[in-house]
Amino acid sequence: METSVRQARKRSGLRKDITAVVCAAVTLTVPVASRATEGGIGRPLTGMQVMPYAGVVPPTSDWIFSITTIYYEGSLGTSKTLPVAGTVTAGLNYHVSYTLLNAVKTWGVTLGGWNFATQFGVPFQWTSASSFNGRLPNDKATQFADILFTPVVAGYHLTKTDHVALSVQMYAPTGAYSTSRLANAGQNTWTFIPTIAYTKLLPEHNIELSANYGINFYTANDKTHYHNAPISVLDLLALKRFTSGWGVGVVGGWIQQISDDSGGLADVIGGAKGHSVGIGPMVTYAGKVSGTPVSASLRWVNEFEVLNRPKGNAVELSISATFQ
Repeated sequence: METSVRQARKRSGLRKDITAVVCAAVTLTVPVASRATEGGIGRPLTGMQVMPYAGVVPPTSDWIFSITTIYYEGSLGTSKTLPVAGTVTAGLNYHVSYTLLNAVKTWGVTLGGWNFATQFGVPFQWTSASSFNGRLPNDKATQFADILFTPVVAGYHLTKTDHVALSVQMYAPTGAYSTSRLANAGQNTWTFIPTIAYTKLLPEHNIELSANYGINFYTANDKTHYHNAPISVLDLLALKRFTSGWGVGVVGGWIQQISDDSGGLADVIGGAKGHSVGIGPMVTYAGKVSGTPVSASLRWVNEFEVLNRPKGNAVELSISATFQ
């Protein structure tokens, strides 16, 4: 009997800890630097879509504010020709710093085991692009990127240790865009991303396993008539936490374009169907500052298998705080 009581108390404490930590973290997918097939890059960046507790939407009514910065450095080799700045070219270097100011509102509503949240993010981006074969002039700019919003994230608690979240993320074409520039923060397309996230907790080892899967559907670019094909994005995360509040783990991603692009210069280059795979380490921290739950994460992902996309490295730093 005493054993059962202790186990019940342990489960209750675990549930409270999960809620406290999740409220200090951004539980929704974090959007990243502009990387689409037109221009050689697209919205998803390898290994950057999954976050700790990705499948958990807490039952509390809170505001979660975060700032996330991603720095990406990559190159498109001279053997790869892609549509950029209204022409077909190759041999490009990209340096991108993408910063997102993000707000998440958890509704504090529970319906049959479901909890809900809403997300809205305003990004700005510094982009430096150069052509190392000299075909195009170098270009750099600091601009607002495309706004991201997720009207409803619906989270379901399968068990006390298994959680899933469903959402449709949306990008609006609000960012700066010009057909004649290499450095564009905007895509000039709407993008809709049906997403499913799953989190498995192993409380006896204080380990988390999370996955995030989404498919990016693009509208056609009305200025170039280029239509990006759907892109499949899978990210995985494994994290070991310690009683000090720190955590260490590994994160990886696989981006796969499902079919060929169409329209405009896509017909010239044969669709530019591509993929990328990357993996790297991750460090996290969760605690409180003056009673306010805060969390931070730092990751580095190296792309090691790439086709028809720039190949490089990305570093992400994210800091968030929760207010009731």
